[in-house]
Amino acid sequence: MAQRYFELTEDMTSPDRWLLGNPLDERGEEVRTRRFMSGEPTRFNGLLRVPVHHPGTPLDFTRVDPGAIPVVTEKVARVLAELAPGDVQLFPVEVQSRPEAYFLVNVARLVKCIDDEASTEVLYWKPEDGRPEKVGQYRDVYGMRIDPSQVADAKVFRPSGWRVALIVASDVKEALERTGATGLDFREVTGPGRQSVEPQPLARSHMDWLRQADAAREAAWRTLGELEEAAIVPIVSVGPEWPGQRRAWRVIHRAMRRLLLVTDGLSDPFPGHEAPSVGFGLELAIETDEPVQDVQGSWALGVLQRVANEVAEHERVRTAALTGQLTMEVSGKEMPRSLVTQEGRVGVLLGLASNTLPRHFATPAGEVRLVTVKTLLPSELAYRVQHGKQGREELVRRFVENGEEHLSRARRRAVV
Repeated sequence: MAQRYFELTEDMTSPDRWLLGNPLDERGEEVRTRRFMSGEPTRFNGLLRVPVHHPGTPLDFTRVDPGAIPVVTEKVARVLAELAPGDVQLFPVEVQSRPEAYFLVNVARLVKCIDDEASTEVLYWKPEDGRPEKVGQYRDVYGMRIDPSQVADAKVFRPSGWRVALIVASDVKEALERTGATGLDFREVTGPGRQSVEPQPLARSHMDWLRQADAAREAAWRTLGELEEAAIVPIVSVGPEWPGQRRAWRVIHRAMRRLLLVTDGLSDPFPGHEAPSVGFGLELAIETDEPVQDVQGSWALGVLQRVANEVAEHERVRTAALTGQLTMEVSGKEMPRSLVTQEGRVGVLLGLASNTLPRHFATPAGEVRLVTVKTLLPSELAYRVQHGKQGREELVRRFVENGEEHLSRARRRAVV
């Protein structure tokens, strides 16, 4: 039987999970961790310390910098050392306030194995992207699948060209699961290339198709956190029509006290068609880690609703959201002053990739893209306008670099 392989990521659904900071050296200065992402053996002299940014439930497997380098307990380290001694290096680290032993894992094996055709979507950097040093390299890999025939004897490795991923063989996965270690999440990267949905009988009416779309979306939302049972539905429907002529928003509570709000209906099937569809082919998501007392009166929901109106009304906005990233502005009425420009607008960046949210989810009618919405501070929006596409790419780079990614906050420092 052919060997199976799995991407090992962090379980983001663990309730009140802790959050670790980047490694520090003996002087308390951040360690340049690029050496631990090269896919090659490295050396480090001295003691590593890892601060606890949020003192939630400790996990046996946690990722740092941001979300790519594992810090593990001894029982996880022991499995890796026994089954893949030539593939990993284990560096002892002190985790703030924890007496037990922890290890930073350097995955020292790089394998050229990504199967572009079998993966859901593979994007490459192009000359027009304004990053000449990256042209021809992977820009994004969604629904990654690998070619097992290229792996040889590797048990733990990073894919060449996409080193943010950590792949383990099935026997390593099974051994880790037997330990009962917490914080582990496995996604198979061999087998069928696209996420499948349980086959369902053909719907006989538009209402049947709506029910199927509802069920598929709810299943997807529940994988992201604790879904509130009641949807937010406006008493009076105002604004551009959504595909199924109904609009709703769902509330999802996530790890680290994050709140995720998503549209629920932009992917409804259009009425009057002989076959089911995915509507506009997307849903929107905005996530914040700032306290929200009243979701329905929150600025986050307000931003999401205004962006949804733009998506529903303008085909060019939908097209751009489906194919990449775009920056746009919405009304700043009743929004936090920190987000509002002198012209009374709020800038948003759509489509910023996330380590903790899927890019797509499946429905019986086809795949739906989940498009993130990130609020920009006025200075960031001005920078984007001044520098054009390169300005947008630089903003994205800085958001990812500081670990902020797609998160929206009203109170933060600008990255430019």
